[in-house]
Amino acid sequence: MPTAHPPPFSTILSSTPQPSPTDLTPIYQGAEAHLYRTTFLSSTTPAALKIRPSKPYRHPILDRRLTRARILQEARCLQKLVKEGVSVPALLGVDWEPNADNGSSWLVMEWVEGGPVRVQLERWERYLKGVERERGLAMGEGIEKSEEEKVRGLMRRIGGAVGGLHRAGVIHGDLTTSNLMLRPKSAEAAVDEEGEGSPSMEGDIVMIDFGLAMQSAQDEDRAVDLYVLERAFGSSHPRTERFFEEVLVGYKESYKGSVSALKRLEDVRMRGRKRSMIG
Repeated sequence: MPTAHPPPFSTILSSTPQPSPTDLTPIYQGAEAHLYRTTFLSSTTPAALKIRPSKPYRHPILDRRLTRARILQEARCLQKLVKEGVSVPALLGVDWEPNADNGSSWLVMEWVEGGPVRVQLERWERYLKGVERERGLAMGEGIEKSEEEKVRGLMRRIGGAVGGLHRAGVIHGDLTTSNLMLRPKSAEAAVDEEGEGSPSMEGDIVMIDFGLAMQSAQDEDRAVDLYVLERAFGSSHPRTERFFEEVLVGYKESYKGSVSALKRLEDVRMRGRKRSMIG
């Protein structure tokens, strides 16, 4: 969690309704955006505030145009996905006109309870690693049938979420397990699991962080989205990577246009392998 304090709200938020300026918890601070947990409309309504700061190295006019275009693109994609019934944070408010003082724009969204899929998979892989070490097994040999089915179910739900996204004509642009949330179905299941046992994989998949999203009906864009997700599993979750085909099963089941997109995925994979060999 970043230690930097957010800019004064008086210089950021100019429209109403506004997120609460007195209840800000920094969550993430990247090059393109800063994310805070706050409240919206009432002190009991948690929300996520995303601020796109200005870039001092860009020409002021270009910077304002780019900031405005990107915040609007993200807001439009979220609004469309909510309308289509895709599981994403609801858009609660947006100010797309960069502030005259610092050039920042913002949007505020529904707060998604739960944690990233990345965290649950890392815990699951640590659990498997412990089982393999304890029993003297090679990697992948310690997976019981129940554990395998649990992860396969999660992977199919991920594929279903991505299928719904593409069915709505939206490309995420940065599909990783960090941008997939596992929202518990009950308050009891929302307890953070830090134990050494096998973590729960129950819950709904909610996609977040649409800062690079765009609207597209091109199979090439859909295939690249899937390829980025596949590479994310390959680089971050070695024990889970072999179940990636379950993502594609869930994708087929949720998106009727999946045949052409998956065919294009083979081409994208081939290009990716070729680039890896050439360097």
